[in-house]
Amino acid sequence: MSFDADTLDAWLAHLEQLHPSAIDMGLERVARVRDRMQLQPAFPVIIVGGTNGKGSTCAMLSAAYRAAGYKVGTYTSPHLLHYNERVAINLVPASDAAIVASLRAVEQARAGESLTYFEFGTLAAMHQFIQAGVDVAVLEVGLGGRLDAVNVFEPDVAAVVSVDIDHQAFLGDNREAIGREKAGIFRPGKPAFCADSQPPQALLDHAAQIKADLQLIGRDFGYTNETTQWRWRGRQGQKPGLPFPALRGAYQLANASLVIAILDALHDRVPVGVGDIKRGLVEVELAGRYQVLPGRPSIVLDVAHNPHAAAALAQNLLNQGFFPTTHAVFAALADKDIAGVIDLLKERIDVWHVVDLDVPRAASAQQIAELIAASGSSARIHIYPTVADAFKAARSVAGENDRIAAFGCFKVVADMLALKPR
Repeated sequence: MSFDADTLDAWLAHLEQLHPSAIDMGLERVARVRDRMQLQPAFPVIIVGGTNGKGSTCAMLSAAYRAAGYKVGTYTSPHLLHYNERVAINLVPASDAAIVASLRAVEQARAGESLTYFEFGTLAAMHQFIQAGVDVAVLEVGLGGRLDAVNVFEPDVAAVVSVDIDHQAFLGDNREAIGREKAGIFRPGKPAFCADSQPPQALLDHAAQIKADLQLIGRDFGYTNETTQWRWRGRQGQKPGLPFPALRGAYQLANASLVIAILDALHDRVPVGVGDIKRGLVEVELAGRYQVLPGRPSIVLDVAHNPHAAAALAQNLLNQGFFPTTHAVFAALADKDIAGVIDLLKERIDVWHVVDLDVPRAASAQQIAELIAASGSSARIHIYPTVADAFKAARSVAGENDRIAAFGCFKVVADMLALKPR
């Protein structure tokens, strides 16, 4: 007898206990349910993978398509405050009722097939996009690429934003192994993009082996920063006079240039004009990606949780200007390279407010504090049971010219947003 419920919370609780493991790499089970559901999208599908930058790239793509008047479906993960954030149509999170209807369709079709939380949600998202009749779908890879659930759908365009070390237990412990996994979303004869300035040879080799139409940043497309604006160049020519993306950080230009390359690749099916690209870049929003809240002291939110992202955050904090004291509200999952993150950010942090997160896989605050001390940092370290307690303490001692940077796992940013610090 299949499960049924009227509320999204009940469905999510069901999904969490449905499969014996949270992550189960492989496409066979998902493909069988996909075929039973006859999920065969007639609209273009874009799959975006990478260690970091996936969310920003998906957000800018979706904003550009929306500005051009298309109905765009966007599937991303994880969510910050509400599951509905994962499934958006025209940048608006899906309603509980719409998500429940699609989850029910998956449940009825799976015929006892065991699916993980992410696999179930991926099928439900595509079901919703087909039901809604979107013009284009943007799907973010959850983990890796080759064996990730979104890869059960055939992309018309696939992109790898960046390749670095993360999720070693599933993807390998070096950039070559990880690059090969991420390149698994490429398809023979289809446009494939990589915005990593030093792509792993394994990614290049796989693209060549399957004869994907691989385009690389710096070779086939790229950008020039012209101080007050920027210029894009690609196979189809140039686009000058572009506004900087609303998403902060110098690295967003690489992401934005990738976005324009993808838009150009699909121009024959879903054309987007330069004016719409400009609107998309200016109007794009994405919580937790070097998000600077207005007011004083300065509050920065960032989901930087691996060394690659920490390096970008460190540079952004440096570029933000001088602050007498920078407080960090920080927590991390135990399977991340916490020492690597700390090492890259220790010169930017004066006081660490470390949190004992009550979530699975979280590193203890004591473990994190010991790693900070071992890094050679002379910063003060305080331990708190919750993000709310840590932020309250940081806020109570921070002067109006100081800065509070809350970063680490998504849970840190989610809890900060729930606090409504501004």
